[in-house]
Amino acid sequence: MKIYTKTGDTGLTSLVGGARVSKSHAQLQACGSVDELNSWIGLLAEYTIISKHQPTLRIIQNMLFTIGANVMKEYGKHIEKVPILLESDIELLENEIDSMDVLLEPMRTFILPGGHKEVAFAHIARTVCRRAERDLVILSENGFEIPLVIKYMNRLSDYLFVLCRILAKNLQIEEIPWYPRKN
Repeated sequence: MKIYTKTGDTGLTSLVGGARVSKSHAQLQACGSVDELNSWIGLLAEYTIISKHQPTLRIIQNMLFTIGANVMKEYGKHIEKVPILLESDIELLENEIDSMDVLLEPMRTFILPGGHKEVAFAHIARTVCRRAERDLVILSENGFEIPLVIKYMNRLSDYLFVLCRILAKNLQIEEIPWYPRKN
C-alpha cells in the first residue's frame, strides 16, 4: 500500500464512514490538535528522567489515537470498528495524578513553565492538550457526540501539569513562581 493516495490533493479528506470534508473542517482541526499532542507526549516519553512514567505515557498515546478515531467519524454515525474510551481510562489518569501529587509540596502560587528542558516540554504538551480540549469542546457544542473525550482531555491536562511538577522535583529544579505585578 502506498502512503500517498492523491485523494487529498484538492483539500478534502475522508472521514471514517466515507464522507468527504474540507481539511479545514472542525473535526480535522480537533484531530490535528490531538495528533500534535500525541507527538509531544512521544517526545516526552523518550527522556530518561521520564522512564518511570513511560508506560503511562504510551497508554495515553494509544488513548489519543482512540480519540482521533472517534473524532474522525461521520456525525451521528455509529461505526463498530472504532474503539471507545472507558471511564477506567480516566480513572487511570486520576490514579497517576494522585500517586504523584502525594510526593509534592502544596502549591502556594502559580508557576511558570520551564526550569529544565524536560519540564518545559511537558508544559508544552500540557498547553497543546488544553488547545485540543478546546477544539473538542467546539465539536461537542455543535452536536458531535464524543462521550468521555472532553473529560479525558481535561484530566490529561491535569496529569501533564502534575507530571511537570514531579519532573521538577525529581530533577531537583525549583519551580519558577509567578510574581504578579502590584497595581
